[in-house]
Amino acid sequence: MHITRRTMAAALALVMAATVATGCTIETAPDKTAVGAGSIKKIDSLAGAKIRVSSKEFDEQLLLGQIAIVALRAAGADPEDKTNITGSANVRQALTSGEVDLYWEYTGTAWVTYLKNTKPVPDAQAQYDAVKQGDAVNEIVWWARSPANDTYAIAVNEDALKKYGTKTLSDYAALAKRDPAAASTCIGPEFKSRDDGFPGLQKAYDFTLPDAQIHLLNDAVIYPTAGKGGTCNFGEVATTDGRVPAQKLTPLEDDRKFFPIYNPAITIRAAVARQHPQLEQVFDSIAAKLDTKVLSGLNKKVSVEGVKPAAVATEWMKSEGFIS
Repeated sequence: MHITRRTMAAALALVMAATVATGCTIETAPDKTAVGAGSIKKIDSLAGAKIRVSSKEFDEQLLLGQIAIVALRAAGADPEDKTNITGSANVRQALTSGEVDLYWEYTGTAWVTYLKNTKPVPDAQAQYDAVKQGDAVNEIVWWARSPANDTYAIAVNEDALKKYGTKTLSDYAALAKRDPAAASTCIGPEFKSRDDGFPGLQKAYDFTLPDAQIHLLNDAVIYPTAGKGGTCNFGEVATTDGRVPAQKLTPLEDDRKFFPIYNPAITIRAAVARQHPQLEQVFDSIAAKLDTKVLSGLNKKVSVEGVKPAAVATEWMKSEGFIS
């Protein structure tokens, strides 16, 4: 989701070049929590191995990055925290250039943004298989996907749902044609310009919302603004974001299956994957536990309750028995 999640504005490129070079760390040494023995066993070949873990800048990615760090520490590695890189393009570049070794990426993002496909694959496993195969030429290995789907959605606030009964994107498109002011929508800068964002959505559902009813906001501001109403009745959201239930927003059903599937999975440089093949099983077992409900709940702790991603990651890993 995430996001924004998926393209980097040119204005931020220079800033991020510096960020990648220096490593933007959110887990400093004093914040490290203890990692005791659990189902993740020490891997001899991994003892003390420096593995650079990255992530994008939004809460879910910060959380996933910390889960990876905890898992690596439990397996005996000495991970370096290189999380919190702004924008999909920059973290991807950091991986492909060898600045970092691994991070959680989304199947839909890779399929559309990196592999330059315009039509998503509707089946989640088939989408993952296609991405994994397509990315191999880039020396990027995909480990098992999580069943969580952090896809885009248009969500409606509680009052507008009661007033207009809008439950699907087809309902929303019809409302936009009939009463554009009622379909006022808050969206982020990246969603406004992406083919798998608002332009593609309008084309797929055959509607055009007037500019006066499109409110461009920072992604983080969309949730409370749409939830409160007034400025907009609808808002762009990520489906696993914990602020969706917190703001009593209801994602509309994508009844024409426009949005790609965004399953998170570990992407790792092929050289590192070959050096430490036993790590795949570690991350596969973690990915299997991260369904949409679980990930949304963990995101809520970070985004709504203000708990640090490292603390949320550690507690969840303990609750699942990965560590103690």
